[in-house]
Amino acid sequence: MFGTVVVGVGIAGLARIRDLMNPMPSSPSENLKLIGFVSRRSFGNINEAKQITLEDALRNKEIHAAFISTENRSHEETIRMFLEAGKHVLVEYPMTLSAKAAHELWAMAEQKDKVLHVEHIELLTEEYKQLKKEVAGKDLVKGTLHFTGSVLDENKAGFPAFSGIARLSWLIDLFGDLTVTSATREKQKDKNYSRMTVHFQTANK
Repeated sequence: MFGTVVVGVGIAGLARIRDLMNPMPSSPSENLKLIGFVSRRSFGNINEAKQITLEDALRNKEIHAAFISTENRSHEETIRMFLEAGKHVLVEYPMTLSAKAAHELWAMAEQKDKVLHVEHIELLTEEYKQLKKEVAGKDLVKGTLHFTGSVLDENKAGFPAFSGIARLSWLIDLFGDLTVTSATREKQKDKNYSRMTVHFQTANK
């Protein structure tokens, strides 16, 4: 069995704990054993999953891989700690708040012969696979992607563009590399409102 730890117990972390404790029959997840989870908040246990300290997770020889589901800003530091401890790492997107840091961490993982995987679960859904089939072989002439959400805490989530990075990776996966041609941001503090509008161009313009 391959020992794992989940770091962070927000929506994504709780889903990881659930899936690791109840793996789909005959799936690779059946070979994963959840040793525990790490959180700044005190839970004790979640279902039968045991809360452990970050230090225990880093030292425990039975833990081979970490699933990182914390806020965006802490991803880089947490990845670095687990790679230095000799663990494989799966992290929710975005991996870091800068491309430079991401490249450094990938180089570190390669040097230590560890897997560093950025997870974007939406790209594995049946709905997305169907969308990819529908656009295959077609040229994108023009399109708009609009999505809404609650106002993010920039201290934890990073610059607002990171809240849309999931959709950006959709577009790149569907249509290839994109170039930013313009970007604007509108803020209305009194209404707790923020909007970012970005225009992209595909390789064939």
